[in-house]
Amino acid sequence: MTKPLGTKTGLAREGVRALRERFRHGALEGFLKHEVIALLLSYSAPSACGAQAVSLTARFKGIRGVFDADPHVIQKECGLSASCAVLIRLVRELCAAYLLERVIGSDVIRSPKDTLDYLAYTLSGERVEKFLAVFLNAKGEALAVETLHEGTVNQTAVYPRKTIERAFKHNAAGVIFVHNHPSGDSTPSTLDRQLMATLERAASAVDIMVHDHLIIGRNRHWSAIENGRFAAAPRGIGRVAAAKESGNN
Repeated sequence: MTKPLGTKTGLAREGVRALRERFRHGALEGFLKHEVIALLLSYSAPSACGAQAVSLTARFKGIRGVFDADPHVIQKECGLSASCAVLIRLVRELCAAYLLERVIGSDVIRSPKDTLDYLAYTLSGERVEKFLAVFLNAKGEALAVETLHEGTVNQTAVYPRKTIERAFKHNAAGVIFVHNHPSGDSTPSTLDRQLMATLERAASAVDIMVHDHLIIGRNRHWSAIENGRFAAAPRGIGRVAAAKESGNN
């Protein structure tokens, strides 16, 4: 049975030491959710990390919710210090940077898992809409991933000219467009479909292949290729991912 983390005001010194020893010997295996957060916070506020970890994981329903939460909210509602909030944000951003390094230079079309993992990690918990482009070379390898717009994604906000200019900057032969739905529902709206058509026409006019348009929701994504949107791009990321998932069943 897991021992209590400590008093209501924090984690006893021996409790912090025990958590760190458990991690050294077995990573996070067997850790409860609040213990994971307590271990992290112990490097910034060891005297209060136990109670704060319990409060955070209860308020935000787990580790994922804690890392997706607005740092200002977790400070205000859970009494975290600024340094603890920065530490949580730093770990999240480090994970994103690690995942992005796995994407750049990889064959996004034939092996889309790393790209989908990165997009899901960075977008599924976002509270605002973001529009991204994954620029590819002629081999389908990722050259860059750029956020082109934040806020409501529509035809007036996402300018085709800017998208094409960035593609030229990277000497890209292809592109995958991506945006998220903060609601968690990845189903495309009428405006989404209009945007896809506008961007596809703009890219086609300068011989840039649109390999897919992805919409990231909560725990799922929608792929234009997988749903028959871009018949001219037979190697879309969504279609390859769907085929691999089907083959594993």
